[in-house]
Amino acid sequence: MTSLFNSSQEIVFVLHGLNVTQTNRHIYFVFILILYLFTMFINVTLICAIVLEKILHEPMYLFLCNLCFNGIIGASSFYPKILYDILFDSHVITYIGCLTQIFVIYFYVFCECTNLTVMAYDRYVAICKPLHYHCIMTIRKVWTLILLTWLFSLLEITIGIVLTARLTFCSVDIDKFYCSAWVVVKLACVDTTLNNLYGFIFTSYNLSQIILILISYVNIIKASLRSQAGRRKFMQTCLPHLITLSNFIISLLFDVMYARYGSNTSLLALRNIMSVEFLVVPPLINPIIYGMNLNLIRNSGTLINTTGSQ
Repeated sequence: MTSLFNSSQEIVFVLHGLNVTQTNRHIYFVFILILYLFTMFINVTLICAIVLEKILHEPMYLFLCNLCFNGIIGASSFYPKILYDILFDSHVITYIGCLTQIFVIYFYVFCECTNLTVMAYDRYVAICKPLHYHCIMTIRKVWTLILLTWLFSLLEITIGIVLTARLTFCSVDIDKFYCSAWVVVKLACVDTTLNNLYGFIFTSYNLSQIILILISYVNIIKASLRSQAGRRKFMQTCLPHLITLSNFIISLLFDVMYARYGSNTSLLALRNIMSVEFLVVPPLINPIIYGMNLNLIRNSGTLINTTGSQ
């Protein structure tokens, strides 16, 4: 007989993705902890560099600051839980804990997509309409776009959480080491048509954002090829954004591939890597890419050090 669980009960989901033996548990714990602390450090460092230097209070750098802050949210949605599971050999998560993790993870994903779209628009205006850039991208408009990025992302995930919270579950076994919306929905005993429709609508919405980014960059590349100064500006400011965008899209594709290979237990290590790539790599790589490629950010570190030594 199938067991039924609803949201009024204290459901505890069992996570099956983590396979760490007693002998290598502490090695995994130390490695992941160092990775998490380093991710937090480089994001906080870049945020501080932008906030403390008035010369960096420009639209592109404010959007970058928002991207790094969102990266901290994404990393924090995953690392603390897996560190706890490894250290205490825990493979469970409560119903409320699972919904909370889903909320934070997908808020990070939606916010990342929208912020990258806004950054592409900023670069389009800067290169294709340079004489009107400061008239179009005013500080007030920048903060409005950042606020709308957070509000739209909050709306998207809130609808998803409400639709998931109404479900009754026939199983509590999750074949991942963190909670994923689609994996949890597949455990439901009731009709999930609304959840599927929600997923289709917001997937289409995020795909439309990617299409807008691609259209922007077609125009940006055309404009950049007209002069050497344009090509240099493209390499300094647009190339890091393209790398960041490609990295994030590939990361999400890895998670989709996880769903495809999810039932194959022989690919556990591969599935684990693919399922967390979008939570681990973008928050780690983004500040490194921008920190190395943007001259003002590199120079800001020198300015801060010089000021401190005087």
